[in-house]
Amino acid sequence: MQTNKAISLAITGASGAGYGLRLLECLLKADIRVYLMISSPAKVVIATETELKLPSRKEELVQLFSDRFGTNPDNLQIFSKDQWMAPVASGSNAPQAMVVCPCSTGTLSAISCGTSRSLIERAADVILKEQRQLILVPRETPYSVIHLENMLKLARLGVTILPASPAFYHKPKQVSDLVDFVVARILDHLGVEQHLAPRWGD
Repeated sequence: MQTNKAISLAITGASGAGYGLRLLECLLKADIRVYLMISSPAKVVIATETELKLPSRKEELVQLFSDRFGTNPDNLQIFSKDQWMAPVASGSNAPQAMVVCPCSTGTLSAISCGTSRSLIERAADVILKEQRQLILVPRETPYSVIHLENMLKLARLGVTILPASPAFYHKPKQVSDLVDFVVARILDHLGVEQHLAPRWGD
């Protein structure tokens, strides 16, 4: 059976929008088809943490990202939270992998419970039931017992919990160096070649 070569990327409302946007850029520059979902809280965070002003129309948003990153607009599809006919909503056309970056603790909880109230939650549920790769990038501190129990439950199901916890051995000089370190680890787990950050011992 032919599998979909796309990767789903969900950006949710945790602080750290730069991680998700940088990951989107790297995936598109690697000529990977991306199914992008941005939650309503994420749009608020993006407006707060970056200079980006996201248009409401999906076609304009695709063009904005393609122009900004210098990438092929055909490789990016954007889906709204209630677009239930999107490929990511069904196991018959699910992508090989999904990343939620950053992942809010609310989204973490919903995925852990399998609520599927939005397309992001349903897409993650599909990845789980189809036993494909799911990477969650929580950005919260400190973690409560509830957060940790949700992470443990998902980790036991094979989900990769990859907190936005950059290292410092590469002597970062600016915030973008810290962002790139985390994005590099995500790309490593996806099997996407990257040269964003030096590896330990290099």
